[in-house]
Amino acid sequence: MLYLPVIVVHGGAGALPEELREIHARGCREAAFRGLEILLQGGSALDAVVEAVACLEDNPLFNAGTGASLDEEGHLSLDASVMEGSGLRAGGVCALPPFRNPIRIARAILEEGRHVLLAGEGAARFAVARGFEPADPASMITDSARRRLEEVLRGRADGHWPGGTVGAVARDAQGHLAAATSTGGTVGKAPGRVGDSPIPGAGTYADNASGAASATGEGEAILRVQLCRSACDLLLHGLEAPRAASQAIAHIGGRIKGRAGIILIDRNGQVGIAHNTETMSWAIARPGELKSGWRWEGSQP
Repeated sequence: MLYLPVIVVHGGAGALPEELREIHARGCREAAFRGLEILLQGGSALDAVVEAVACLEDNPLFNAGTGASLDEEGHLSLDASVMEGSGLRAGGVCALPPFRNPIRIARAILEEGRHVLLAGEGAARFAVARGFEPADPASMITDSARRRLEEVLRGRADGHWPGGTVGAVARDAQGHLAAATSTGGTVGKAPGRVGDSPIPGAGTYADNASGAASATGEGEAILRVQLCRSACDLLLHGLEAPRAASQAIAHIGGRIKGRAGIILIDRNGQVGIAHNTETMSWAIARPGELKSGWRWEGSQP
């Protein structure tokens, strides 16, 4: 039996300035289209989400890969993870020094299967051993990232970047699910800080029995409620994807006043998108359909 493939991506939750909203939506649309092309060529959900997130990592508009946020010492420290739903395999990197596409290194960890999560210099050594080349930090740090850090250090802004964490979820023609998430984290974070994005169940989760999810927003809050696993558990309890996404966001907002967004897909290919921030850029791609936006309004995509 073949299933209708679908991929959903997000480009971060927050409050995007009006002049940036459409170009962020366009960036999500381009990433979703790339993922859909892979699915239509017979690629797996895992292939699709990794390529979609790599596309967003290469886009300096977003807080992932090139253009990602800087810690309080002005350094890049990158987090990413990927998970596939058939065998619950996962791989992630955290506090990774500059490499062009952290999500590809996360997938290499998944494929090796020895560990789930590698950090810092250990993650960097693994990457080099697998043929990934370290990047010149100057080639990945943008003027925009430097300005954002300066504003945070001077107390003119908080560390939350509305064009932030990126992620993707997909179902392939075999019915398998996968999720991927990548981020530079909070602007001006302490060296060594790790957010939700590389942690299975928090910022990324996939299980063929329930669904796949990727989160964005306040990492510490997302960690505390295990947002993505919680949303997928709601699917197991019979909620449809739109309601499960909305209820998961209502819980993080009501329980600990966390600000977040989530994209969710269930095993039937139904999509849920929810956020309690002013904006969250997103895109959905299915055969014959490609749509995007910067705010989700409505109960069912």
